[in-house]
Formats: sequence, structure tokens, C-alpha cells
Amino acid sequence: MSLQNFQYNTKEIWQKDKDHHLHPWTDFPTFEKEGSMILAESDGAHVIDSEGNQYLDGIGGLWCVNVGYGRDEIAQAMADQARRMVYYSSFGPHTSIPAAELAHKLAELSPGTLNHVFFGTGGSMANDTAVRMIHFYFNRLGKPAKKKIITRHDGYHGSTYMAMSLTGVAFDHQGFDLVGDDLIHRVSCPNVYRRPDGMTEAEYCDHLIEEFRDKIEQIGPDNVAAYFAEPIMGAGGVIVPPEGYNKRMHEVCKEYGMIYVSDEVVTAFGRLGHFFASKDVFDIEPDIITSAKGISSAYAPLSATLISDPFYDVISVPQSEGAMFTHGFTYSGHPVCCAAGLKNIEIMEREDICGHVREVGPYLEERLGELNDLPIVGDVRGSHFMMCVENVADKETKALFDADVHIGNRIADACEARGVLVRPIAHLNVLSPPLILTRSQIDQLADTLRESILAVMDDLSKDGIRAA
Repeated sequence: MSLQNFQYNTKEIWQKDKDHHLHPWTDFPTFEKEGSMILAESDGAHVIDSEGNQYLDGIGGLWCVNVGYGRDEIAQAMADQARRMVYYSSFGPHTSIPAAELAHKLAELSPGTLNHVFFGTGGSMANDTAVRMIHFYFNRLGKPAKKKIITRHDGYHGSTYMAMSLTGVAFDHQGFDLVGDDLIHRVSCPNVYRRPDGMTEAEYCDHLIEEFRDKIEQIGPDNVAAYFAEPIMGAGGVIVPPEGYNKRMHEVCKEYGMIYVSDEVVTAFGRLGHFFASKDVFDIEPDIITSAKGISSAYAPLSATLISDPFYDVISVPQSEGAMFTHGFTYSGHPVCCAAGLKNIEIMEREDICGHVREVGPYLEERLGELNDLPIVGDVRGSHFMMCVENVADKETKALFDADVHIGNRIADACEARGVLVRPIAHLNVLSPPLILTRSQIDQLADTLRESILAVMDDLSKDGIRAA
């Protein structure tokens, strides 16, 4: 992509955005002072701001631009569908060709008997849909008390009212209410790095499984409907659970007649090297998989809630004569979005992008793992194209920097100044790049992150802040 002849009026756009655009996750004091970087163009694994500066996107938009930017095929598929038939409602006995074809394709790709697909426009919607379906499911089984849901501290499931209530990231709840008194319960985040001192990983896994059982017994098995879990936790810190944890949690759910929901909004569509990670990586077949992000590589808003045959067999029996399954959204199965999803999957299969991630992902893990020698890097964790660097003030005690140090933001800013975008989450820096990254781009990402951490350490030292 040429970086010449940029004609954008950055100052004017910046002002319009600052005056009128309420951003997700806004830090208001900073926004009021600094406004936003204006991203204007993109290509491959890069984005370009309105001044023509190019950045390697280490965030993949937001875990989602899996096949990379500038895919003309997807844009053309969307344009063709928009001209042919931009929209018709999927309520009741109507469908579109892309919706039917994509539902069939997802059923082919998904594990086990997850053969039924409900479309939405985002991960939050996919998880809201799962909750409403689960409650309906147990009503149909004559178990109206079986409604409570267990999630995990630091789990992330979205930002609509219900999805944020499922979310266990305490920071995100500040000043906001949660839905439903005593509806949602939580168990521990399976953070191996911060497990109790003296406990092996295997012992820690046993501890977590026992805690889950205790929680179910405490609430009452007849009251607990479901467990929501990301195979690898995303926004909560890229938490890779102990070996065998996901499978054992799934077994407990089956024992207690609970629905296991695998939130694959981030992990599906190649980020861990497979279209779905639940079975291929963690050897579980959930009752429900929620997905979004990489399903269309962010070319159009799209999500899918996949449900199993046994689950469908219950909810598809009319509860009374003339009654319907009264759940849905205007844009469920939107033809243009589904066309984008189909073309995205076609590209992934043709170019074997999942195979590329399985081949190159370990190299990203290796290069980022080299950062462990730096004094403020406490942990480098993740899998394939889903990684996190945890920054600490003391490697021995794992103590964090004071919040006002803004260590994650400082490092992200230093990376940005060097032409690479990484995501700051408090004391963490998260990386979820497009799945097309080459080894040389991985080298650029890792080398820039190292340079940036060293530069920030130097600045901290000048400010009298030293890492132990």
C-alpha cells in the first residue's frame, strides 16, 4: 500500500471524534486531553494512521482481523451480496443463501454434534443468546429452578448487560450494576503463574476442580444450569489453565447435568491453530460454543452460537400450540455479514492459515519467551497467536508496580513510537496479531517489545522507580 498523497484532515477528524464519539473503554481524562489516533488505511498485517505512519498490528484489531487487512476477495463478496440482496429478515420461515451456507459450513467445522447455529453480530450477543437459551432449555425440561450460572474471576464474556455480568474482570464492573441478584457465581481464575506458593501445577488443578465441585454443592446441583469458560482466557490476562483442567471441568459439568458453554469468541477461527479449539486443543465437546471475531476476520459484524443436537432436540419442541422460539435480532443471519464469513473461511482453508499458525505460532512463543530475562518481565504466557507479557516490580515476589505507574501503557506507547501496536491491560501487554504474520514480522514484534521495555525501564530509573 502506498503511503503517498495522504489527504486526510487529521486535525478536523480528531476534533469531531473528540467532541462526539463515545469510545468503548474510554479513559475520559486522557481522552479529553489527547483524543485518539486516527487510523485511516490498512494492508496485510499493518495499519496506517491519517498522517501516513505505518504500524505492525500486534493486536489484530481486537483479537479479530485473523486473515489480515485488505482482502479484496472478502470486500468483493460483500459488495456482490449487497447488490444481489442486501437484507431480508431471517425471522420465521425466511432465510438467505449466505446464512444457510454458512450455518452448514460451521456445522461441518464444529466438533461433535454442534449442528445448529444461531447468528448474531458480536460475542456479547452470542453469550447473551446462550444464557437465554439455557434458561429456556431447563424450563422445557421442567426444571425452572435450574438457572444459576458459574463463571470465573477474570473471565471475559462481553459488554452487554448480561455478558458483562458473566464477566469476572472486577475492573470492568466499577460503577456499573450487574444483572440478577445471585444469578451468577464465580470460581477462581486458573492462573498457574499466581497459584499458591508451594503448590505444583497438578495440585493446583486438583484444587480448582475441588473448588468447582464445592461451589456447585453450595449453590445446589438442582439450581446450577451452566458453566461458561474461555478455553484460554483472553482479556482477563491470556490465562492458560493447568494441564487437563478444561477436560476435568467439562466432566464435572456432565456429572451434575450442567450445560458447558465454551466461549470461543477469541480462540476460534485459527488463533490457536484450529477452527475450534475446544476439541482439537483441549479434547472437549461442549454443549454450546459461542464465537465471533475471527468468524469474519472483522470484515463485518458477525457471531454464531452453536448448539448440540441433544440441546436442540429439547428447545425445538413447542411448549404449547402455536408457541414459537421467540428469540432473535433484526440482523441475525445478515446476508452480507454471512457472505463475509463464508469468504473468510474459504480463504483460511485455501491458504491453510490454521496450519500456518500451528507452524509459526511456536516461534512467536519462543521469541516472546526470550523477554523473560528482563528484570520487569514476570511471566510470558499464551499459545500460538494469543500471547501476554506480565510486567512486575519484583520478579521474586511477583509484586506489581503501583497503578499510577501505568506500566502496560508506558510499554505500549513506547512500542507505538517504534511502529508496533500492542495492547495494554493494566500491568499486562497482550498480543493477538493477524494470523498471517511471518517470522520476520514476529522478529520485529519481539525485538520492538524488548527495546520498548528497556526504554521504559530506563525512564522508570530516571524517575526513581526501580524494579527489584
